[in-house]
Amino acid sequence: MSWTRVLTAGVVGGIVVNLVDFVMHGVIMSSTYMKYPVFSQEEDPANIGWFFVIAVCIGIFAALLFAKTRGSWAAGIKGGVTYGFFLGLIFFFQPFYNPLVLEGFPYYLSWCWGGIGMIDALVLGAVLGALYKQPA
Repeated sequence: MSWTRVLTAGVVGGIVVNLVDFVMHGVIMSSTYMKYPVFSQEEDPANIGWFFVIAVCIGIFAALLFAKTRGSWAAGIKGGVTYGFFLGLIFFFQPFYNPLVLEGFPYYLSWCWGGIGMIDALVLGAVLGALYKQPA
């Protein structure tokens, strides 16, 4: 396992996922979020830099897991997308905890967030498959 390739693929994957999330949450879903009081912030909003840092951390950890299991996936982007699908199943079901712990969080958004999580994982998997080649 090449740590340089893992870190490179993870950082690039994290940046790409951060951009995908910006489009999905910041552009496509923004008007939906304004409908629900659970998203109103009375305090200062979170520092946007943390979203980038967390996306890169997720990318690095996903790349590490991908590198450790690389032999299990097909070569190239196809194998990465397959990995992304299975990773995406975890991302898909996680948001269903939100209605249980956040007052006013609608189940509709759990479905939306689950779908966005799956899209994130598929895109991340494609990036990892493209950048982290199977060892010869």
